[in-house]
This record gives sequence, C-alpha cells and structure tokens, in this order.
Amino acid sequence: MKIIVLVKHVPDTQFDRHLNGEGYTTDRGESILSELDEYALEAALQLAEARGGGKAGNQVIALSMGPSGAVNAVKKSLQMGATEGVHLTDDALPGSDAAATSLALAAAIRHLGAGAPVDLVLTGMASTDGETSLVPAQLAERLGLPQVTFASSLEVDGGRLTARRDADTYSETVEASLPAVVSVTDQINEPRYPNFKGIIAAKRKSITTLSLSDIGVDPSQVGHAGSWTTVTSAEERPPRTAGTIITDEGDAGIKLVDFLAAQKLL
Repeated sequence: MKIIVLVKHVPDTQFDRHLNGEGYTTDRGESILSELDEYALEAALQLAEARGGGKAGNQVIALSMGPSGAVNAVKKSLQMGATEGVHLTDDALPGSDAAATSLALAAAIRHLGAGAPVDLVLTGMASTDGETSLVPAQLAERLGLPQVTFASSLEVDGGRLTARRDADTYSETVEASLPAVVSVTDQINEPRYPNFKGIIAAKRKSITTLSLSDIGVDPSQVGHAGSWTTVTSAEERPPRTAGTIITDEGDAGIKLVDFLAAQKLL
C-alpha cells in the first residue's frame, strides 16, 4: 500500500497564540506536530505493518505544507515510523485558507502519485490551530475520491475500506472503495512514541522538498490571493476579570440565588 498522511506543524497549545502581519497569520515560533495528526500517522503505520511493512513494499509518506519550520513535523513522523517525508514549502503559501490549502495539497498528492498510485490519504479530524475540519472533504472533492470523515476505527481489505463513525447516541459502519481520503478521530488508536531506534533510523530517511512550481500550482491560486476567506481584523483576548465574591454573613445562600437569577441561570 501507498499511504499519504497529512501532518501539520501547529503552535504548541501550552503557549499563548499570536497573529502576525497584515493578514493576521499565525505565529508558529513555538510549534509542534499536531497531536491529532499523530492518530492518522499511527493508523497508517498499523495498516502498513499488518501488510509486511516497508520490506513488503508498503509506504507511509508524511506530507506537510508550511514554512521552513514545518519540516520538523515531517521529521517527527519519520521518527515514529513513516518511510519517507515530503515538505511542501513556497513563499506564496503563507495566508492560505482551507480552500487554498486543499488545492495545494491535492496537487502535491497527485504529484506523489505520478509514479505509483496512492491507495489512501489519511488526516487527523482537525488541526489544533484552525480547527475547521474542512480540508479532508475539500481534498477528496479536488482529487475526485470517496471520503470518510471522523473514523474511529479503520480496516482495509483488498480494494475496500471499512470504517466506524461514532456519534453521541449511535455508531455507523461505512465502506468505501480505494483510493480514498479518510480523517480519523483521537479514539482510533494510541499513537506510539519515537524510541531511540526510530530516532536513529529517521536520520537515514529522505525528506523531499517541493515548491509550487514542482506540483504545477500558480502562486495566485494560494496564499491570501487564492483564499476564499480573509481575516479582516483581530485583537487580543481581554484579560480575565475577578469574579463576584460572596461573603457569608448569614445570607450567602440568598445572595447566591440572586446572583444566579440575575445571570438567568435559574
């Protein structure tokens, strides 16, 4: 199997987020591999390993789009077990919204499938920065492939995949033919940690750098120019204010009820 996993370099949630420049793009100074993408990578690795791994010709390709620092998401993917990595980077890409991002990624996937067809494209259920969950569906549309979203289990048998999707009150099982685009939830598995052997092995694995010209995308189709949406303004979230303190002078219960009633919580 040839599996492409989309991995994103996102701001570390342990730090405050900041926006830069006229287009209010995200500051990615303190960034890591998106936690939700690790579940997609683990799913890909398990599918490949069940079929004999790399020795049997199975490929797990980690693909990331972003500035120079985004290559770190690819490097961690290689440490976890991906067979090769691809970094799509270009000066015209910053500011791309979901539509422009899916256009560029679709072109990169077609480029990577020129030699041997891609069997499966896996993504996380959302990115931990934008959290739109729009790219997987847009990607499937641009590639003309069936899509399955929010899969909490995934099996592949021959040319078909079976996935379970869990809602609040029910679960459903869906099938699709390969190739397909699938987004997985954080319930599908427990991602592995890179061990010492994986870290050393990653140093010998290749990372291919692609530009827009390599994949046949015009710069006007991405970035701020090619985006369907734009951020017109942004401001810092105001600091938290102190809450209402009720001093018990024998009537704390009444004061609490009055406060809740005033907030229309009763």
